[in-house]
Amino acid sequence: MPGPLEGTRVIDLGTFVVGPSAAAILADWGADVVKVEPPEGDPNRAWTTDRNPTFELDNRGKRSITVDLKVPEGVEVVLDLLRDADVLVTNLRPRVLESFGLDYASVAPRFPRLVYAAITGYGSQGPDRDRPAYDGGAFWARAGVLATMTLPGAELPFAPGGSGDHITAITAVAGIGAALASRAATGRGQEVSTSLFRAGIFTIGADMNRVLRLGDAFGTRHRTEVPNPLYNSYECADGRHLFLLGLQPDRHWESLVAALGRPELRSDPRYATARDRATNAPALIAVLSAAFRSASFAHWAATLDAHGMWWAPVQSPMDIPDDPQAVAGGAFVEAPVTEGTATMVATPVDFSATPWSVLRRAPEVGEHTEEILLERGLSWEQISALRDRGALG
Repeated sequence: MPGPLEGTRVIDLGTFVVGPSAAAILADWGADVVKVEPPEGDPNRAWTTDRNPTFELDNRGKRSITVDLKVPEGVEVVLDLLRDADVLVTNLRPRVLESFGLDYASVAPRFPRLVYAAITGYGSQGPDRDRPAYDGGAFWARAGVLATMTLPGAELPFAPGGSGDHITAITAVAGIGAALASRAATGRGQEVSTSLFRAGIFTIGADMNRVLRLGDAFGTRHRTEVPNPLYNSYECADGRHLFLLGLQPDRHWESLVAALGRPELRSDPRYATARDRATNAPALIAVLSAAFRSASFAHWAATLDAHGMWWAPVQSPMDIPDDPQAVAGGAFVEAPVTEGTATMVATPVDFSATPWSVLRRAPEVGEHTEEILLERGLSWEQISALRDRGALG
């Protein structure tokens, strides 16, 4: 299926994850995406020596052209690609784009209908606009996301690479969609900008807005110290964990007591009201922990459902491919890969009238260079001349 962006032309001038993953979403949704790579290829290709699932996910559906932007003729090749492009996606640093004359201020007068999506580490303004970022630095570390995952006194956990990139990529794609809608009404393109830093701050927006409005943060607590024991994780007898979703503690208290088969908890004055349960939370959490450790996960899954108690399983990435809801809910897609097809993670949006599918595998370095330039009207002689001058890979 072509998807809702069929007929949209996108130039992907990005490296590693955040820019390419935003462009990959557009490719999934039917856009014709041309990935512009340096002669040595996107550095993300080199992270593994054989199969590279991360690169496949963030670059499927695209065509690749290799261009050396250090050569003036190489920059002209990119400018020619922009001549009838709808969207440019880039996560190159502002000073790098400016040095090539490919920043928004330089290209906008020539291509007024272009939607220019600039994804940076820290933003296009400010003292750190050109500071190296990656999601581990700008999103996880500096934006506070890592701190909100760390228990008091504990060591910082490892930041899972690519997660902040994908959140920021989705943010960029939303902005691109809004800019395309505006262009349909006005005929004018515009710059769409976001950053790993901004997306990270918004991700912990509940904490950040509390800081701004009240001067303090929710903070991170050990599970034995949370004020609502009904909104917490518990381990079962077989080592699996579940997460109770009793965010309305008075509403769910009776259901939980019935599911646990502990009627005496109803008459215990320590737990009579939500306020009482918060005051005596450590004691109640200990009681609930002991109760859940008395039986298997399967037992509690069935019992909690039977009593109308809300909960969710705590899963690792190893569990999710076998989750029937993930499968039924469209979390995976069959996609072309070098060796045929493979099950991959799906873009997390579906369209009822214009369903999408992955039409191409991730390209080899420069796989489509000649094809793309021939489409632009260049002759084989002109392509050879560009290659001789070092403009192409």
